[in-house]
Amino acid sequence: MKAAVVRAFGSPPSWSDFPEPPVRPDERLVSVSAAAVNPLVLSRASGSHYSAGSQLPFVAGVDGVGRTADGGRVYFRGARPPYGAMAESVAVPPGRAVPVPDGLSDVTVAAAAIPGVSAWIPLTRLAPVRPGESVLIHGATGGAGRLAIQIARHLGAKSVLATGRDPSKLAALGSLGATAVVSLAEPSESVRSRVRELARDAQIGVVIDYLWGPPAEVLLGALGGPEAPRGNSSVRYVSVGSMAGPTVPLPSATLRSSGLEIRGSGIGASTDDEIVEGTREFLAALRSTRFRVDVEVQPMPSVENHWGRTGGERRLVFTLP
Repeated sequence: MKAAVVRAFGSPPSWSDFPEPPVRPDERLVSVSAAAVNPLVLSRASGSHYSAGSQLPFVAGVDGVGRTADGGRVYFRGARPPYGAMAESVAVPPGRAVPVPDGLSDVTVAAAAIPGVSAWIPLTRLAPVRPGESVLIHGATGGAGRLAIQIARHLGAKSVLATGRDPSKLAALGSLGATAVVSLAEPSESVRSRVRELARDAQIGVVIDYLWGPPAEVLLGALGGPEAPRGNSSVRYVSVGSMAGPTVPLPSATLRSSGLEIRGSGIGASTDDEIVEGTREFLAALRSTRFRVDVEVQPMPSVENHWGRTGGERRLVFTLP
């Protein structure tokens, strides 16, 4: 079969021959129609993600949309290494395929599933939004953050606060449901003061953080520590990504002097059953609510030519006929 094959970490995958995936008795063979590029796909292809193995070559992509032998349309994830979603076909392990609701296109589902579930599971399971609480999306100008704003509003957040660095992108977040924005281009103390002000006024209950690194250090310092607002019983801080850096220095006083709770969301933080059920719920909400998802579509055989154009608020989706 043909597939987007990673032969060296850090190099774009090439559309080339790769062995057909062996199908175990409990697996289903899926003919792929669409697969998206997202930060997880990129970091695995670079060898930098904690879930990336050392085996080369392998097929890029972690999830996609396709059709089973009986004609059913499914969203799938989690093929066995060295196989991935960007191929003509993939063997899907049991429990890793979810029916796609009628009325949703293959491209929309492929583009929205991972970024949508990255916010849906934290806001429904890990740190559910409580009545009267607001949600802060840290790193909201990318595709995942923009979708997270819409999901937080859909799930009943009193208000949704957003951080980001690009002024024009920040200004556009109001149309997605953001009620206030914080510019990370400002000096750190200005950011801390602004976040503390919003925390007092808006009752921040949940933070979804796509950045980590230095921006998270600033935000944690604003929400925890001796000078943090005391109006909240707790702030549940969920780390979803690390686009700005892998580590954060965390003084003990930040936790001991506040109700700040920190946890992660990702591979290993939720069970397979939780991820599958969360995916079902999100796809149902995507169909009924029509969350806005910006997409660029390219044919999968051209993956090598377009790989370097990924990122930003537009989700790059590769398709097969």
